[in-house]
Amino acid sequence: MKVSPLIYIAITTLILITVAIMSSMNLPFNGVFYLTVIGQVLVLAMVYRVLTDSYTTDKTFEHFYEDKPVEPADITFENENFR
Repeated sequence: MKVSPLIYIAITTLILITVAIMSSMNLPFNGVFYLTVIGQVLVLAMVYRVLTDSYTTDKTFEHFYEDKPVEPADITFENENFR
């Protein structure tokens, strides 16, 4: 079964947010330390998984955003003075 890279992103984000919360609440150092190390390993795994994913698309930068497509504008100026 193929696991989506979004799962890796979600798990890594939750772990690192938990580290931030634990460190701000002055919880014991060893728990924060081990969770930080696990978070760093998960960041590396997440980056590898996202970069090696076989995702393809036919969209280009000309499509702008998918939710609000923008057609290319042809703008011409009158009285253009080039130096």
